[in-house]
Amino acid sequence: MTVLPAKPLNLHDDVADLTAALMDIESVSGNEAAIADAVQAALNELGHLEVVRDGDSIMARTSLGRSERVILAGHLDTVPLPSVPGSRGTVPSSWDGEVLYGRGATDMKGGVAVQLALAAALTDPSRDITYVFYDHEEVDASLSGLGRLEKSFPEWLKADFAILLEPTDGTVEGGCNGTMRFQARTAGKAAHSARAWMGENAIHAAAEILVRLRDHEPATVQVEGLDYRESLNAVKIHGGTAGNVIPDSAVVEINYRFAPDKDLTQAEAYVRDLLHGFDLVRTDASAGARPGLDRPAAASFIEAVGAEPKPKYGWTDVARFSALGIPAVNFGPGDALLAHSDNEHVTAGGIRQCLAALQTWLSS
Repeated sequence: MTVLPAKPLNLHDDVADLTAALMDIESVSGNEAAIADAVQAALNELGHLEVVRDGDSIMARTSLGRSERVILAGHLDTVPLPSVPGSRGTVPSSWDGEVLYGRGATDMKGGVAVQLALAAALTDPSRDITYVFYDHEEVDASLSGLGRLEKSFPEWLKADFAILLEPTDGTVEGGCNGTMRFQARTAGKAAHSARAWMGENAIHAAAEILVRLRDHEPATVQVEGLDYRESLNAVKIHGGTAGNVIPDSAVVEINYRFAPDKDLTQAEAYVRDLLHGFDLVRTDASAGARPGLDRPAAASFIEAVGAEPKPKYGWTDVARFSALGIPAVNFGPGDALLAHSDNEHVTAGGIRQCLAALQTWLSS
């Protein structure tokens, strides 16, 4: 199939219409080239910005010698299109009154549209701004465009504060929980199920793992004034080879979402203590991010938004900025609960309000 070039983006359009134009460019992870081309072409038209590209990630920045630099970041990719026929959470986008439906409406082309609108409008901002548009966020962390930019352009990712335009319904969400995955393995002895007493059932042996997880009471941990709810759950279980064989192995996959008061070592020790006695293998881990809301830039931004900040329970790339020593928050249009859904949508008013809040703060 021939992929046609995307239509040029007009960064001076109404930001809701700009969101629709971005949504009309299909950009499932691994297929970001067309949207990256469109974003780069639009940014290259803005004479007040320096623009660089790495793969399908683009960065642009002002260099006005301001006393503070702020990063505004967002990813260009989406999860795969829905398989349900007639779904409105697909490509191209569609309007129902002031509600915009389609893949990426909340996660996160509304946020990217806000970035692009600000890039065009703010020729003389009160703070220097670096705009970051990156690929491969919705897939394995090793493929992340933001992670690649950290290595390729480290000087570009130096700042006093970062805002990730993930959907938060226009509320500041500070930091994020960390996430960690394990495989808990049990071993048994295979036998014919008609002579089960000759074997040892590895799936039955996993019952104690499930009991401990079921009875575990997740903590709510206050970090810098925000209450982060933790969770520890079995997310997948598998084992056995046939319907007439006593299974000799089983695996329970476990996900721990932990508050940003813990580092990776502490989080792993917590799970190992709970599941003491079992063969536990850590398969994946990403540290959380402390909110950093006491930093001057963060405090002034929260004041400009005018809403009580909340914690971010899920993991986001604010953790990458935190690891670089940059306090970061999530702030963007749309309800995060609609992300990846077959009914994904965002309101035009929500996108415009997000743009107005950032434009006011970056102009003051």
